[in-house]
Amino acid sequence: MTVEIVEVGPRDGLQNHPAVVATADKVSLVERAVAAGTSRVEVTSFVNPARVPQLADADAVMDGVRSVPGLTRIGLVMNSRGLDRALAAGADEINFVVVASDTFSVRNQGMPFSSSVALVRSLLPRVHDAGLRASLTVGATFGCPFEGSVPLDRVLGIVSDLDGVDEVSLADTIGVAVPSDVDKAFTRVRSVTGAPLRCHFHNTRNLGSANVLAAVDAGVRAVDASMGGIGGCPFAPAATGNVATEDVVYALERSGHVTGVDPEVAAANAIWLGTVLGEPVPGLLSRSGGFPSGFSAFAASHPEPPPALGSGREDTPCQTAGPSYPQGES
Repeated sequence: MTVEIVEVGPRDGLQNHPAVVATADKVSLVERAVAAGTSRVEVTSFVNPARVPQLADADAVMDGVRSVPGLTRIGLVMNSRGLDRALAAGADEINFVVVASDTFSVRNQGMPFSSSVALVRSLLPRVHDAGLRASLTVGATFGCPFEGSVPLDRVLGIVSDLDGVDEVSLADTIGVAVPSDVDKAFTRVRSVTGAPLRCHFHNTRNLGSANVLAAVDAGVRAVDASMGGIGGCPFAPAATGNVATEDVVYALERSGHVTGVDPEVAAANAIWLGTVLGEPVPGLLSRSGGFPSGFSAFAASHPEPPPALGSGREDTPCQTAGPSYPQGES
């Protein structure tokens, strides 16, 4: 089946990075994501630059990718002022965020989640009147860094209250979910909305790709991912990166799904991004490469075959694989 990759690196990937990336490099990031096969990109967030200085150039970045062929430019907004800016900048799609815990919502958006729901409800008509698509991301669906567990019924209530959105994404903002949580959440949320479902995972506890596969099994057909696996929320303690685009593409394609994204180009993009950031990115495919193609590929890069066991050497198979260990007393 076809699973859409939504590239969130330019926004969620860069917003928590200690360095401020040049506008031209952000534009290049978007262009490279599209060249790899992604058509929907969360280009930036129209938020207070004093709180998120990494995205202070939101308007310039959105303008810089205006003419990229085949690109749907998503802008994240938190309030009416942010929506004003996103519409003026020519965004093609608006992503709203409601955080499903009060403590985190106050720290992230300056209001409890119920007020955030009411705000989004009041802004939705403006998005649709402009002929644009509106998506909803429910942050901290699977857990809050301040309150711990988040009741799933609260998440369902938020989705039900905002039934006018065109897509619903459940976000594991702090990377605490396991596949059984994911299956349960998306199965339950399907019972309260007919909107298409999207997922957003962070790889904080190394379960990101497994959670993506669980979400797809539960009916999700769009997946947020970040080039190189960079990112994290600036208002969540110990936040770490998103699932890496190249790793997610590998997992989905090897599982029989179609993403339309070239994993080799995506991996090359991750390597490029590491040079921009001045450090290796967390993603793994850019380090390991794709699925091995067999001995022919090995032979092409290693003209001299490795010596066969028993050809004048005393090594046993266990010894060639690593150091020997004492066997102890019998």
